[in-house]
Amino acid sequence: MILALILALPFLGAFLPTLAEGRGRLVCALATALAPAIAFGLLLSEAGRVFSGEALILHQPWLTELGLNLSLRLDGLGFLFAVMILGIGLLVILYAHYYLGRHEAAGRFFTYLLLFMGAMLGVVLSENLLLMLVFWEMTSLSSFLLIGFWSHRRDARMGAGMSLTITAGGGFALLAGILLIGHIVGSFELSDVLAAGDLIREHALYPLALILVLLGVFTKSAQFPFHFWLPRAMAAPTPVSAYLHSATMVKAGIFLLARLYPALSGSDWWFYLVSLTGLSTLLVGAVLALFQTDLKGLLAYSTISHLGLITLLFGLDAPLANVAAIFHIINHATFKASLFMAAGIIDHETGTRDMRRINGLWKYMPHTAVLAMVASLAMAGVPLLNGFLSKEMFFGETLHQSLFGGFNWLVPTLATVAGMFSVAYSLRFIHDVFFNGEPIDLPKYPPHEPPRYMKIPVEILVLLCLVVGMLPAWTVAPLLASAASASLGGQLPEYSLAIWHGFNMPLAMSTLALLGGLALYAARGPLYAWFDGLPSINALMVFDRVVTSLVNVARRVTRALESGSLQSYLTWVLALALLLVVVALSPLRVLSGELQMTPLDPVTALGLLVLLAAGALTVVFHLRYLTALAMISVVGLMVSLTFARFSAPDLALTQLSVEVVSIILMLLALFFLPLRTQVETSSLRGLRDMVVAVAVGTLVAVLAFAVLTRPYETIAGFFLANSVPGGGGTNVVNVILVDFRGFDTLGEISVLAIAAVGIYGLLHGLHLPHPRRDYRGQPWSTDSHPMILDVLARTIMPLALLVSVFIFLRGHNLPGGGFIAGLVTAVALVLQYISHGVTWAESRQPFSYHAVAGGGVLIAALTGLGSWAFGHPFLTSAFGHFHIPYIGELELATAMLFDLGVYLAVVGATLLILSNIGHVSQAECEEVL
Repeated sequence: MILALILALPFLGAFLPTLAEGRGRLVCALATALAPAIAFGLLLSEAGRVFSGEALILHQPWLTELGLNLSLRLDGLGFLFAVMILGIGLLVILYAHYYLGRHEAAGRFFTYLLLFMGAMLGVVLSENLLLMLVFWEMTSLSSFLLIGFWSHRRDARMGAGMSLTITAGGGFALLAGILLIGHIVGSFELSDVLAAGDLIREHALYPLALILVLLGVFTKSAQFPFHFWLPRAMAAPTPVSAYLHSATMVKAGIFLLARLYPALSGSDWWFYLVSLTGLSTLLVGAVLALFQTDLKGLLAYSTISHLGLITLLFGLDAPLANVAAIFHIINHATFKASLFMAAGIIDHETGTRDMRRINGLWKYMPHTAVLAMVASLAMAGVPLLNGFLSKEMFFGETLHQSLFGGFNWLVPTLATVAGMFSVAYSLRFIHDVFFNGEPIDLPKYPPHEPPRYMKIPVEILVLLCLVVGMLPAWTVAPLLASAASASLGGQLPEYSLAIWHGFNMPLAMSTLALLGGLALYAARGPLYAWFDGLPSINALMVFDRVVTSLVNVARRVTRALESGSLQSYLTWVLALALLLVVVALSPLRVLSGELQMTPLDPVTALGLLVLLAAGALTVVFHLRYLTALAMISVVGLMVSLTFARFSAPDLALTQLSVEVVSIILMLLALFFLPLRTQVETSSLRGLRDMVVAVAVGTLVAVLAFAVLTRPYETIAGFFLANSVPGGGGTNVVNVILVDFRGFDTLGEISVLAIAAVGIYGLLHGLHLPHPRRDYRGQPWSTDSHPMILDVLARTIMPLALLVSVFIFLRGHNLPGGGFIAGLVTAVALVLQYISHGVTWAESRQPFSYHAVAGGGVLIAALTGLGSWAFGHPFLTSAFGHFHIPYIGELELATAMLFDLGVYLAVVGATLLILSNIGHVSQAECEEVL
C-alpha cells in the first residue's frame, strides 16, 4: 500500500494549491509541498529494502483479459528516479514560490506541477507496461499545460504545441511497440517482459517492436532528429525548465531505455540504432549550445547533448556503460537543475536572458555567480565535481566498443570533440554572464541578489555536485549500485568510484577535452563569425510550415471526399464493403453448406412478408416524413417479433423499447420539419442508389445463407455453461451485460450519458418557432393537451412504473433487466411531458436528469470498484442465496447494483434528451417551416 500511496499523494494534493491560493502565496506553496513531502518520506522509508536488492511489487488485478493491471514496482531504478522526481520537485516548489509574479495564478501553476509529478511517478513505478503508457501520455499533457502556462505569449503557446505534437506522436509509436512486446511475451507485466529477453530478441517482430519503442524514447528525450522541440519549450517559466527539461520529463525516455535494457538490448539492432542516435545527439547539441545567445537556449542544447551522451552509453551495450549512464543521469539532474534555477534568478533580477546584455554580474550577484560557476564546471567535467567522474567513465567506455570495426576510433574521437564543446559552452556561460565587462541596457538595473530562500534549492543541488564529486563512495554509491543492478537485471560489473585512477586514456581524453575546450573558447570570434554565416533555420517556423502543409493536404483530401452528401458517403462505404465481401467469398465453390434450413411456417412467412412490405413502403414514401416514420415503426415492430419468434425475448423487449423511444424522439424532431420534402435526387443517382442497395442486400442475404448453412462454433456455449455458476443468473443475456461483459456496458452507459449531456448543451438556449399550420394550410389543433391523452397518461404512469420495477427485478433470471426497465420508465415519464407539457411535468419532478444519468454511471463504476476490496478484478460480481423472514430464500447479486446504475443512466440520459426538445419551441409563427 505504501507504493500506491506514494503514487496517489501528488494527485490527491493537486487540489490543495487552488484551495489555498486565496490565503496567500506562502500558504499556497506550503500546501503544494505537503503531499510530495509525505511521499518523499514514505519513499525514503523503503530505501533499506531497495538497497538490499529487493524489488517491491504491488499487484492489483484490473482488466486482466486486456492485460491491464494496477501493478506497481519499486526497485533500485524506480527508486532513483522517484527520488529525483520528488526531491527536485520539492526544491522547485520552493524556488517557484519566489519566482512567480504576484499577479500570476500560482495555484493553477502548482496544480499542473503536481499533476506532472504524479504522472512521472506513475511512469517510473509502473510494473504493468500498459499502465505505464497511461502515465506516459499524462506527462505529455501535463507538460503541455506547464510549458504553455504563460498562455498570453505566442512563443509559449507554440512551444507547448510543438512539444505535445512530437511527444504524443512518439507515444503512439511506443503504444504500438508495447503491444507488440506484449504479443510476443504474452504478458504486459514488467517482470515477465524483463525475463523474456531472449524470446523477444529471437522473434521476427523484434526489429519492428524495437524501432517503435525507440521512437517513443527518442521523441520524449529530445534525441536527434527530434531534438528541436526542447529549445522551443524554454518559453516555459524557469521552474518548469529546471524540473521538466533537466531532471524529469526528458529523462522519461532515458528511464525507459534503462528499464527495458534487459529485454531489448544485446543485438546489433540495439547497438546501431541507440548508439548512433546518441552520438549524433551528443555532437549536435554540444555544437549548437556554444552559439546560443539566450541563456536558457544554451542550457537547452547542452541538455540535448548530455541526453545524447547517456543514450550513447546505453547503446554501447556493455554492463559498465550502463553503470556510467545511470551515474550520469544522477549527475546531470543535479548540475543542470541548479543551472536552470540560476538562469531563472538572473532573468528574474535583470529582466532578460540575452547573454549579450547580462555581462559582469559577478559585481552585482556574487553569491549566485559562485553557485552557477560551480554547477557550470560540473557540467564541463572539471575534477572534484560530479560531472568529471561520470564523464571519465563515459570516455573509458567509448574505448571498449568494437562493433564499428575499423572505425572504432571514431567513437572516442567524437566523444572527446563533444567534451571540448561542453567545456567551451560552460566557459561561455561563466565568462559572458559574470564577467566580460558591464551589463548593457538591462530592463532591471541595477541587478541584485534574489531573496535568500530562493537560492536554497540551488545551494543544495550545488552542494550535491561537490559532495558526490569528492566523496562518491560515501554518498551516491548505494543508490548507483541498486539502480544499475535493477537496470542490468543481474550482477553488477566491477567498477570503482575513486577520484583518481592513475594516468590512463580516459584521463588523457578528459585533459584533452578541457584544454581543447579552452582553445575553442579562446578562438570563439572566428567560430561565431562562421556560425553567423550559416543559413538561418528557425525550427519553429519549419515545424509550423510542415504542420500547415499537412493540414492543407488533409483539407484538400477531405474536401474531395466530404461532399456533404450522405448518399455519397453511404455509397462509398457500401461499395467498398461489397467489394471486400465479394473478394472474401470468391474462394467458395458452393454457397450452401451441409446444414438443413429451418422450415418456414405460415405465420413466420406472413411476418416476413409484412416486414418486406413495410421496408419497401418506407423507401417509397421516404419523402413524406410522417408516413415513412409510420412504416419504419412497423419494420421495428416486426424485427421485435422476429427476435421473439427465434427465442430471443430479451432482444425482443429491448428492440421494442428502443423502437418506442426512437419513434417519440423522431416525432418530436419532425414537428419542426416539413411533412414533405422536395425531390432533389436525379434519376441517374436514384438508379445508382437502387443498384447499390439491391447488390448489398443480395450479398448480405447470400452471406447469411452461406454462414448459417455451415457448422460453426461460437462463444455461446461458454456463456450458457457459466451463466449460473459464474454469474448466478439464468438469463444469459443479462448476465453477459452486467457480469461477463460488464466493462463494455459501463463504457456504453458512460457514452450514453456523455451524449445526452452533449445534446443538452446543443439544445439549451435554442428557441425555434413552431408552425401553426401544416403544409396544406390546415391549422394545428388549439388543444395542446387533449383530455383523452391526459387521462391515459395519468393511468399508464403507475402501471408503467410497476411493469418497469417488475422487469428490473426479474432481469437476472428471466427476460428483462436495467436497460429495458429504464426505457419503459423513460417512456412513461416522457408521456407526461407530451400530455401535460414541459412546465407541468418538470414542476412535479424535483430532480435533475443530469444527476440521475451521472449517478447511474457512478453507481455502476463503484460497484466495479467494490470488488477490489476483496482482492478481485474490477467489476467482478458476487452472488449468494439468503433466507429472508416471511419471504423465503432469495438470491442476491452485486450485479443488481450494477444493473441499477444502468437503469438510472438510461432513464436520466433518455429524459435529458427528450424532455429538452420540449424547450426548443417557444414562439409561434403562421408559416410552415
